[in-house]
Amino acid sequence: MVKIMTDTSTLFSVAEGKAIGLTVVPLSVSLHDKTYREFEDIDTARFLDMLKDGSIPSSSQPSLGEIIDAYKSLDGHEVINITIADGLSGTYRTAEQAKTMVSNEEDITVINSGTLCGPHRYVVQWALRMAEAGRQAKDIIDEVTEKLKHQVSFLMPMDFNFLRRGGRITPLAAAMGSILRFVPVLTQTVDGKRLERAGLSRNFAHALKVVLDKLAALGAGEGTLISVSHAGNPDKGDKAVQAVKERFPGAQVEFLTLSPAFVVQGGPGCIAVQMIRK
Repeated sequence: MVKIMTDTSTLFSVAEGKAIGLTVVPLSVSLHDKTYREFEDIDTARFLDMLKDGSIPSSSQPSLGEIIDAYKSLDGHEVINITIADGLSGTYRTAEQAKTMVSNEEDITVINSGTLCGPHRYVVQWALRMAEAGRQAKDIIDEVTEKLKHQVSFLMPMDFNFLRRGGRITPLAAAMGSILRFVPVLTQTVDGKRLERAGLSRNFAHALKVVLDKLAALGAGEGTLISVSHAGNPDKGDKAVQAVKERFPGAQVEFLTLSPAFVVQGGPGCIAVQMIRK
């Protein structure tokens, strides 16, 4: 049977993955000179609380040794490792490197998902179902690759100062945003490796409308999954969920909590809205 492997970009913990037959390796966050494996050593609520002192965290990919150990545990099976987007994390490159260091290298395929969180979670769940149904590795790889061509992500940060301190926007942009209370809309670049500005809105409601308009133009509705994720901001997240359901009644909608690694990227309170064609 083909085995599916991934990382916590899917928002599955190691234990949750094990319960459904999925091998998960955790991303990490560093704060106050200490590194934590997300979902193992720290959860989102605790991490958000630790950020209240103004400290600047960082995130990192799973360790090389941890990926090697995961590959070794799956020896005797064909393995498909679907990673977080290359460029947003070094996980893909580390996974490829680890593959060359185990005896079952020829049985391992690493796929750069080009995405994260909601769409990443969906394709991994889909691949797992196909593996359980006895599908061949090549078929799963081909169909996962095709599905990943039809996904998009938007991020609405709420804390300009956090983005400024982390070097993700210029000090001038941060100052203007704080004074004028702008809400930026960010999206992935075409190559999936970075985030770029897709709009700048006067408030959250307008930013959300910008996102929904863009999703509509991309064919949101029947046959799509729309994921809404939040970083300690369930009220705005719920408003986004309701707006998505009203605008696209035919779409499947899910509501997720971002993990610590993505709090690092988007900042406390951020809201992500993502879509993939099923």
